[in-house]
Amino acid sequence: MPRFLHWPFEVFATSVGASPDEVKIIFSFLISYPLAGVLKRLPDAKPQRKNIFIISTSIFYLVGLFDLWRGLANLLASAAGTFCIAKYLRKSPYMPWIGFVFLMCHMSLSHIRRQVANSPSTVDITGAQMVLVMKLSAFCWNVADGQLQDEYLSDFQKDRALRALPSVLDFAAYVLFFPGLLAGPAFDYAEYRRWIDTSMFDMPSEVEPAKRPPVRKRRKIPRSGTPAMLKALYGLLWIGLFVYLSSTFSPEQMVAKSYLRHGLLRRIGIMYMVNLVARFKYYGVWTLAEGSCILAGLGYNGVDPVTGKVSWNRLQNIDPWMVETAQNPRGYLAGWNMNTNNWLRNYVYLRVTPRGKKPGFRASMATFVTSALWHGFYPGYYLTFILASLIQTAAKNFRRLVRPFFLDPIGGGSNPWKKYYDVASYIATQLTFSFATTPFLLLESRESVPFFASPGKAALKAELDKRQGKANAKLVRSISTESLTGGEPILGISKDLEQDMNDAMKEIRAEVEARQRKKAP
Repeated sequence: MPRFLHWPFEVFATSVGASPDEVKIIFSFLISYPLAGVLKRLPDAKPQRKNIFIISTSIFYLVGLFDLWRGLANLLASAAGTFCIAKYLRKSPYMPWIGFVFLMCHMSLSHIRRQVANSPSTVDITGAQMVLVMKLSAFCWNVADGQLQDEYLSDFQKDRALRALPSVLDFAAYVLFFPGLLAGPAFDYAEYRRWIDTSMFDMPSEVEPAKRPPVRKRRKIPRSGTPAMLKALYGLLWIGLFVYLSSTFSPEQMVAKSYLRHGLLRRIGIMYMVNLVARFKYYGVWTLAEGSCILAGLGYNGVDPVTGKVSWNRLQNIDPWMVETAQNPRGYLAGWNMNTNNWLRNYVYLRVTPRGKKPGFRASMATFVTSALWHGFYPGYYLTFILASLIQTAAKNFRRLVRPFFLDPIGGGSNPWKKYYDVASYIATQLTFSFATTPFLLLESRESVPFFASPGKAALKAELDKRQGKANAKLVRSISTESLTGGEPILGISKDLEQDMNDAMKEIRAEVEARQRKKAP
């Protein structure tokens, strides 16, 4: 990036205590709004101009703002590889899986490079590649569905099926759609095609002319300035809250020695606030990105024929109200990263299930593994996903077996105790997920595992030492004590999993450092 372009970001970043790349990415979200306005005003009859404008803007973002020449090459390699796989293997039933494996492996290399670099405040291509994996793996499935007869497809699959491959220009613009380039939202090619040819905005016959949304002359895209600006304001509000509170409630607090000196309730409060503030960042980024998509018109999701109200939630990726008021894990997760949830459901969960059968354990496990690998390889991600899976299972059983006691067995309505159940469910859901997602913020196991350690163990040990001091004698060692403190594991079960994991990490780190020293000249 030229120095004269980088300098303003460097100065502003220093004044607010952020990195230049963090300021640049917010700038890219904001500048996408006027650019999306320009994009919408390009002639509908000349879609190639829109495609060229989209591609040029994304190249400016990647190369002009972030100097990501290698990142641009990675995106183009993923796109070119996927297009070739879809074109030359489209008759093969394995084509979508070949494309999926290719994309996941390519993205994994970027995850590994980012993890080795260990620079969270630097923007690299990993985020854009994660979005692209969703778009391109879905593209492969859409092409495969286009080879099948309609009777073999669900309504959703028929809607997204591609009977013919797009032109290279259309495909490149779909890949590099700048409002969703760096942080999403992801969407299917069929949606992009309907947007670029404006068939998305055809009015159903049941919508009366008086209730049709207003449009400009020679443009079919309805006016979207107001909903887009509201998204921009909400996004900036979330970002502002994150910047204001992140220094007070940072993840590092939960691994500091001072954290354990607080009382239990205060530790729980800090844990909840740290996770809440971390969510503000995602709320802000995803809301800003969605707003520019709305301004371009791609967020359009139809018109209510009764009220004439336009829906702009096609690409909604987050529902903060749903997350923050959820009373169960299903509601919590349904409002979080919604487009990724849709991708996992439509292109993993339902695709590994044989036609005519219901999804089962294999589908759930494949979805879990895909979600984990898609996020990266930090141990904290896997600790969060494993614990979240257990929480979901426990909550499902709790809702099935306990919730009915708070309902009228005859009418099915709420009994007088239901409101207390709802409050308890809300508190349990919010605090349990704050606990489960903390490793997602801490990333490393050497920080996550101590956080998971029981806070009661130290208190019990202190009381035991006090008790033994008063008696001026030591406890007599028994056979049962030997079974707990002996050096050898019983039945292969670790006597101290935390210590074993720490030792394993030390050994792995020492081995890696030794090999690096051997390679060094």
